Amino acid sequence: MVIKVVSYSFDSELIHPITFQYANDPPSVQRKKAQIKEGLGQFKIAEPVSLTSLSLRISSEMSSKKQTSANPAEGIPAPLANCKIQYTKIFINNEWHDSVSGKKFPVFNPATEEKICDVEEGDKEDVNRAVKAAREAFQIGSPWRTMDASERGRLLNKLADLIERDRLLLATIESMNAGKIFPTAYMMDLGSSVNVLRYYASWADKLHGRTIPIDGNFFSYTRHEPVGVCGQIIPWNFPLVMFMWKIGPALCCGNTVIVKPAEQTPLTALHVASLIKEAGFPPGVVNIVPGYGPTAGAAISSHMDIDKVAFTGSTEVGLLIKEAAGKSNLKRVSLELGGKSPCIVFADADMDNAVEIAHQGVFFHQGQCCTAASRLFVEESIYDEFVKRSVERAKKYTLGDPLKPGVQQGPQIDKEQHQKILDLIESGKKEGAKLECGGGPWGEKGYFVQPTVFSNVTDEMRIAKEEIFGPVQQIMKFKTIDEVIKRANNTHYGLAAGIFTKDLDKALTVSSALQAGTVWVNCYSVVSPQTPFGGFKMSGNGRELGEYGLHEYTEVKTVTIKISEKNS
Repeated sequence: MVIKVVSYSFDSELIHPITFQYANDPPSVQRKKAQIKEGLGQFKIAEPVSLTSLSLRISSEMSSKKQTSANPAEGIPAPLANCKIQYTKIFINNEWHDSVSGKKFPVFNPATEEKICDVEEGDKEDVNRAVKAAREAFQIGSPWRTMDASERGRLLNKLADLIERDRLLLATIESMNAGKIFPTAYMMDLGSSVNVLRYYASWADKLHGRTIPIDGNFFSYTRHEPVGVCGQIIPWNFPLVMFMWKIGPALCCGNTVIVKPAEQTPLTALHVASLIKEAGFPPGVVNIVPGYGPTAGAAISSHMDIDKVAFTGSTEVGLLIKEAAGKSNLKRVSLELGGKSPCIVFADADMDNAVEIAHQGVFFHQGQCCTAASRLFVEESIYDEFVKRSVERAKKYTLGDPLKPGVQQGPQIDKEQHQKILDLIESGKKEGAKLECGGGPWGEKGYFVQPTVFSNVTDEMRIAKEEIFGPVQQIMKFKTIDEVIKRANNTHYGLAAGIFTKDLDKALTVSSALQAGTVWVNCYSVVSPQTPFGGFKMSGNGRELGEYGLHEYTEVKTVTIKISEKNS
């Protein structure tokens, strides 16, 4: 069925059929059309799809039409040509600063290996300056502390408005700096970023404590107060989205922040700094210090005047951050770390759906996702057919510059990650896995890796145990439910998992048994601002998003007052 996509919702990553225009819409659907804002062209879609899938389909459609300029029918403009980077300095107290050391560091385009610009390199002294500004902004009686909670929400909504205004520029920068396919950056990254801000804007004046009927003549109540000065360290795979995941709840609750973007991808964060000032946030509330992990990141983690640190990145670095927090002032720590997520396909699953979504689960953004479905368990009776279809799907990719139309896979982030992936692929070959397709670098320049599929993978192989963070799919075989549950849980990680089956009892049984912070059934990578996200075991501590995400940025204070007489 050919239908016209007339709207997409960023309330979650799920696109619902109600937003599609069918030939003869019933009245209820026609009423929904009153909310439609923009058209996205013609696509064959039979059921709800994730933004991941929609982005891939849009890329394919753009390729077939050889689109090279903005096309209103598609709803996605062309990326900006000759995009100029305006903001490259350290942002403290709503002002731009050179680094104390005078040092800068280069930022590269991973698709071309060419330098985009130089950025001021913050380190310990710059972090100290940022912390001082954040602490002053958090003082009792400051404009930020005396601001109405509803006004904090208004500022977050204003920031979301400005990001929407600069959407094309930010998507172009994100694609150029992080190697993201442009339609994905424009639709998913920018849309999700805006939605997270709006979600937490709506929470700002709804944070409150409780009155507690304790024994005796006392009046007792709780207050939910901001933690204080928060250090937030952002990864390179989703620079803008993770920035919003961090500052959204922190600012909603009334904290002040020092943000360190990844050294590979600082550019969208620095542009958003200018929008934070434009939106009207008081000086010192948000400070951004680009720099390297061992210097700027370490200074944040060990700083005696930072009350909390939040980090998204590798488990190895997460361990260092937690150690530094423990050795300094026992600051609160929330960590969203690595994963080696199992994806289980039972014989009764919809084969076409399972192949496509499992494929997206590991190949989306070149496999550079902490939730990547990188341990794919397929029931023995359908294993051979599943492998065959998965290989066919992986071979359909077009690799290249992510800013160009029709490209479906961009580069890995840098030379180090590129080499790590190729080394793990070689380990798979040497340890006896069957290489079905791909298996090497692609192109003469840029950090590209061929879409790679391995079959006959066993649990003890490195590719089945280590986080690859690349476009490499490992397909393993299982016979029984008990066996696959045990094997799926046999890992230090516990971030996410997927299950494909038509049997509801089986889905409930297995989802309860899996040791993972998120379990998706007959879908994958469906992440919403309303639902909490985080890991078990060495995939981290704490939760981001949803109401649970607010708990990481508040302290609960109990106040008890002696009164002359208590009445019920």
